[in-house]
Amino acid sequence: MKLSKEEISWVLVDCGNSAYSMAVTTALLPIVFGMFDNVQSNMDLGYFNSLASILIAVLSPILGTIADYKDKKKRFFVFFTLLGVFATAALAFVSPSSGQWQLLIFFFVLSAIGFSGANIFYDAFIVDVASNERMDRVSTTGFAFGYIASVIPFGISLGLIFLMGMDKVIGYQIGFIVTALWWGLFTIPMIRDVKQRHYLEPEPRPVINSFKRLAGTFKNIRNHKTVFIFLAAYFFYIDGVDTIIKMVVPYATTILGSDSLNIFTLLGILLIIQLIAFPCAILYGYLAKRFSTRIMIIVGIFTYIISCVAAIFITSVGHVFILGAMIGSAQGGIQALSRSYYAKIVPKEKSNEFFGFYNIFGKFSAIIGPAIMALTTTLTGNARLSMLGIIPLFVIGFIIFMTLPVDQGHYSEIME
Repeated sequence: MKLSKEEISWVLVDCGNSAYSMAVTTALLPIVFGMFDNVQSNMDLGYFNSLASILIAVLSPILGTIADYKDKKKRFFVFFTLLGVFATAALAFVSPSSGQWQLLIFFFVLSAIGFSGANIFYDAFIVDVASNERMDRVSTTGFAFGYIASVIPFGISLGLIFLMGMDKVIGYQIGFIVTALWWGLFTIPMIRDVKQRHYLEPEPRPVINSFKRLAGTFKNIRNHKTVFIFLAAYFFYIDGVDTIIKMVVPYATTILGSDSLNIFTLLGILLIIQLIAFPCAILYGYLAKRFSTRIMIIVGIFTYIISCVAAIFITSVGHVFILGAMIGSAQGGIQALSRSYYAKIVPKEKSNEFFGFYNIFGKFSAIIGPAIMALTTTLTGNARLSMLGIIPLFVIGFIIFMTLPVDQGHYSEIME
């Protein structure tokens, strides 16, 4: 399937922001956080991941309703992208020697708000760049090329970290700068080429009216049966997905130790997993066309359940590689197909409003998992037990998801 210019520009955003997800959320920040002498445990990062999720969850539906008006979507997208890019760069200027881990967390939370806020509008732009028939393939292509593209800045960062010393913060700090530049540059084509085609016409008192529309949608969302059921299922299973993305490094270093060899090997494994995730995300798109989006989301959920059970018993970095490969095979697919599945069942002229709810369900769910892992480790002193709190999220999500109709329809068909 050949992509149009707008579709390519949209996909390139995934190539940019995946570098943030890889370097900041998953790999480099947890290690730098652990370098502070006054930090008791890497797993404490789970609390701050939850804090960032709370803030963006509160903002998501409000921003979404306002951005449904003509010419608003891109402005919000640009603002949050810039916030994320500059906050990511600012992480480079907080040294563990200062002992100011609170300042590091402050910039991290700002970067997470920028990343998540920009993704509200980025996700919603899929209705402007692709038809229903192309959404699965375009969405999975975005995630796939995001994975492969993120290998480049992360590989550069990993090389610098190795050359400058695994226990020296300077390599990680340069990695934050590289990530910010990569993210910003790959966003430029989207800003230049993609237009908002589905929108509401401007009206007096847009902020007040946006709140009224938000209240009306929230009140009547149960009437959108398929949307409501999907969001309920998504709330649980995406929590598990996001938790594993955010907590894999703190969990692995807590279980296996945080010496330089383990850290370098673990970062190398994460790099290889990105390469595995690239073809698998594309494969999910092809298989969704053959077997349905619904079936492939179910496959992704089961892959995560098996991986979480196995993670309890890891004893070496080799085990981390095997589990990481399993997770990498499903991660891009389940995220991309969830996005495209949802985009097909919402009214396109209110895509931002509905993607605001999509993100609030996703971000509020992301509060639960990291907090469960951090709290379980704090109370029991055994990080392995924290995985037991994640497995039920996938199971509950699967049970709810199975109540969705086998054939997904368009919004108009659902409402009828």
